[in-house]
Amino acid sequence: MSQASLAKPPRSAEKSAAATVLSMLWRDKLAFVSVIVLLFVFLCALLGPALLGDLATDQNLRGRNSPPFDLSRGWAFVLGGDALGRPMLARLIYAARSTMLVAAGAVIASLIVGALFGLVAGYMGKTVSQVIMRLADVIMSFPSLLIAVVVLYVLGPSILNMILVLAITRIPIYLRTTRAEVLEVRERMFVQAAIVMGASHWRIIGRHILPQVAPTLITIATLDFAFVMLAESSLSFLGIGIQPPDVTWGLMVSQGRPYLGNAWWLAFWPGLCIVITTLALNLLSNWMRVALDPAQRWRLEARSTTDE
Repeated sequence: MSQASLAKPPRSAEKSAAATVLSMLWRDKLAFVSVIVLLFVFLCALLGPALLGDLATDQNLRGRNSPPFDLSRGWAFVLGGDALGRPMLARLIYAARSTMLVAAGAVIASLIVGALFGLVAGYMGKTVSQVIMRLADVIMSFPSLLIAVVVLYVLGPSILNMILVLAITRIPIYLRTTRAEVLEVRERMFVQAAIVMGASHWRIIGRHILPQVAPTLITIATLDFAFVMLAESSLSFLGIGIQPPDVTWGLMVSQGRPYLGNAWWLAFWPGLCIVITTLALNLLSNWMRVALDPAQRWRLEARSTTDE
């Protein structure tokens, strides 16, 4: 057997691992439906603006506040029209891009920064750890809403500034979690063996510690994605978040608030999108918490074997 074949795992083993994950996901119907819902939302966010951008922005005052399920004005008005006669269905799909962009950008940025500082704080000496943790304490000492109001007031409301604000407020969560995980992992035998063999600090962190911490961070990021969505919606609802011509689900809820008495669908449909997407993320994070934990994964695998 050649050295290359030893270094690379057999393709059949990779397929078997993927099939096992898909089987565990299929057996948990709530998690499976959640994945389908999230894939649909991300597909709308990716393709929606290109396909329905003009339809979502063109105004038609004859169709303003059109009731839902009235197809006399076309299929696009199946969910009704807004105060400027724009179809709600196209607006919801169009707004998915900005909503997902803000949530994904904030989560990814806070995950990278928080995990990096958490790895350093957990692995390096006490002095470095204390400095980093005090910075996290400073961020956590300010209410996240106050930070958002100040930053957005100074820099102005925009998608980039919204990502910056939400990412700053979420960094301490990943930092503290990563540090706690590293403090436990670094005492394990394989890490001590790598230190004795003379491996560099960054090699130990990247090759031996990070893979052990990553499943926990991925699970938290999935759950945090839902929290960031709600935070963005709250800020947009208060009027200090995304501003027109950009549009998010939270901004649509805010714009539909004055019409709750005579056009409830203006706020109901974007609110329903927020609830469904957040619920799907929570259900998926619960499944990932078990699936990514080797100590608990056997529960899903055993369930799959029993059902078969």
